[in-house]
Amino acid sequence: MKGTVGELGEFGLIRELTSRLTSTPAVRLGPGDDAAVVSAPDRRVVASTDLLLEGRHFRRDWSTAYDVGRKAAAQNLADIAAMGAVPTALLLGLVVPADLPVTWATELMDGIRDECQVAGAAVVGGDVVRGDTITLAITALGDLRNHDPVTRAGAQPGDVVAYTGWLGWSAAGHAVLSRGFRSPRAFVEAHRRPEPPYHAGPAAAGLGATAMTDVSDGLVADLGHIADASKVRIDLRSGLIDIPSQMNDIGQAVGVDPLQWVLSGGEDHAIVATFPPDAKLPARWKVIGEVLNPSALPQVTVDGAPWTSKGGWDHFGGEA
Repeated sequence: MKGTVGELGEFGLIRELTSRLTSTPAVRLGPGDDAAVVSAPDRRVVASTDLLLEGRHFRRDWSTAYDVGRKAAAQNLADIAAMGAVPTALLLGLVVPADLPVTWATELMDGIRDECQVAGAAVVGGDVVRGDTITLAITALGDLRNHDPVTRAGAQPGDVVAYTGWLGWSAAGHAVLSRGFRSPRAFVEAHRRPEPPYHAGPAAAGLGATAMTDVSDGLVADLGHIADASKVRIDLRSGLIDIPSQMNDIGQAVGVDPLQWVLSGGEDHAIVATFPPDAKLPARWKVIGEVLNPSALPQVTVDGAPWTSKGGWDHFGGEA
């Protein structure tokens, strides 16, 4: 569709966006009324919300609108999975300038819709507002399916630490893009369009996970949240963490130790969890550390020593 969102108008834009959506059995009433109705068989609803601002969380010269949509949905739906829940629905608040091409908005919605389909969820409503900076406000909902939520507070000394998904790929891709390159493509795509292992969250709950989170701000930083909530120390073993040869090549080319990306890079949305030492973990889970009693050392250590390299993300402090 040609033209801008200003020419199409608010309600025309809403009609155009909602016409592209699909539904799921969990959606009892979708877009078009004052509010949506989503079934909650468990009688508990898991909810998470997030914001993405152009220039802060994405760049239009780096990512297509479709990429931005996939990424925006993924990072919110991953939070639902990290609680051990199954994603069911997503709400979108969208701020756009009047001169934005309609095609950018529709491609964004296509990306959000398609990522929801990967996770088994659906977009059920939202709002659009005119503003100077493209902003996405997303709320994701999920169902626990009669399981207890897996929080950050349950890790116990003696537990093992394991992850599934990708670590450091998005950060490596960001480093490539920052230097004006577009390859290796796999790492650039990992930054533009992460692939959270949604199934792994509920599966981890079934395997007896004692604490869990997704890696959005960096492995050390996010495990620090578990260590803080559980009042334990977590020690990671760098030798147990797989670093692809191509990531080593990128690191050598840009002068960065790839372990920095793996431990401090975020936005891959891998799932990391702690499990009892006798848990029978499938091959897709990689054990990379252990939970220890608290000590005078930092709450997360690497090979028994503090991790002193910069990394991790703080929205009010930048990279820590």
